[in-house]
Amino acid sequence: MLLDKLRGAVCEANLELNRRGIVLYTWGNVSGIDRGRGLVVIKPSGIPYEEMRPEHMVVVDLDNRVVEGDLRPSSDTRTHTVLYRAFPQIGGIAHTHSVHAVAWAQARRPVPCLGTTHADHCAGPIPCTAALTPEEVGRDYEAETGDAIVRRFADDRLDPMAVPMVLVAGHGPFAWGPSPDEAVRNAVILEETARMATLTTVVAGSPQPLEDYILSYHYERKHGKDAWYGQPETPSGSSRKRPPRNRGNV
Repeated sequence: MLLDKLRGAVCEANLELNRRGIVLYTWGNVSGIDRGRGLVVIKPSGIPYEEMRPEHMVVVDLDNRVVEGDLRPSSDTRTHTVLYRAFPQIGGIAHTHSVHAVAWAQARRPVPCLGTTHADHCAGPIPCTAALTPEEVGRDYEAETGDAIVRRFADDRLDPMAVPMVLVAGHGPFAWGPSPDEAVRNAVILEETARMATLTTVVAGSPQPLEDYILSYHYERKHGKDAWYGQPETPSGSSRKRPPRNRGNV
């Protein structure tokens, strides 16, 4: 992707976070990567959303060196670059301090999969990292945050494309996807899923997780090899594999 196009996409994705109401002031950031050139475009640090323009976006390499731009990149840049190096499938990352996701992160609890809304978008609980140690904070807080995310996915053997979101203990959520706009979409879904889990926990105390077979059904119908949710992305006259007639699509 040309850098000018990527700057525009990253700027628009940051503005969408604001429009969706899951960031306040300058709380949050979105980045995108040009895999061919190994360059990341990211929101500048501390710029209010109402003033943000594509030309304000900062270009860094995967070693966090500024390549283009006159502004300082986001303070979370080193977390983003760790994730891009570890998860080569992703093309965009979004970080917010959205209320319900932060509440679960501050409780240091994964968000359990309690219903089909969650299962439609994430193939299991939303994981939560371990807390950073004093040594990790002193060494490189932002990079160690990324490393904590990578460790959680490695330890739990999670596919970052099937579970495109995480909570950092005591901090907040990160989400990602194949593009900056998909990363934002997943950040918005993460917050709504966390809100539903919060309310369910208020109502039920210790609610039962969604049955695994229902979770699998809902996730696979949208994201599996033979997914049938929505409309086929094929030429007119052909279609993707459809389920038996008694499987209703929403």
